[in-house]
Amino acid sequence: MNVVERSMAPLTNEHLRRLAEIAETDREGLFSRKPHLAVYRNRIVLTALCQGAALHFVNGTNGVKDLDVYTFYAKDPSIGYPYRRIGTGDFGESELGRHPDDHGFVGRRVDLLGRTLEAVPSADPVAAVRSYLRAGFAATSKELAKKAVVVVDPGPRFGQIVWPVL
Repeated sequence: MNVVERSMAPLTNEHLRRLAEIAETDREGLFSRKPHLAVYRNRIVLTALCQGAALHFVNGTNGVKDLDVYTFYAKDPSIGYPYRRIGTGDFGESELGRHPDDHGFVGRRVDLLGRTLEAVPSADPVAAVRSYLRAGFAATSKELAKKAVVVVDPGPRFGQIVWPVL
């Protein structure tokens, strides 16, 4: 297994599919442990690879340190989503290798985060996330807008570059 700070291996659609699976498993675990949050199961707008790894998918030159996957939900006015919650997954063996500081991981660390959007569940997913990034009201939206966002789920939008708008 290649242990390097930044992998320069290209990110592929197969990598994106694996990230979608990891995110789904993490979400289902969260909803099982915290049943009051299960309302968000049917409010998923978009799941995306974000930050530096997404930028690497777009430009092939940024490199991959870790994999940040965000699930964006349509906000439920009666139940707040725990925005500070960060799940962690292991990408497993792959050509992406492992970061030298990520002891206990087989492959790249996957950080799993969630944010709510001022949108309805049936909203156009790409438009809803772009609106969130453009508004820049939250620290997270400002940070995400600095790099890139690539859809890993839902299926019809799979692999679409949401941000930057090209």
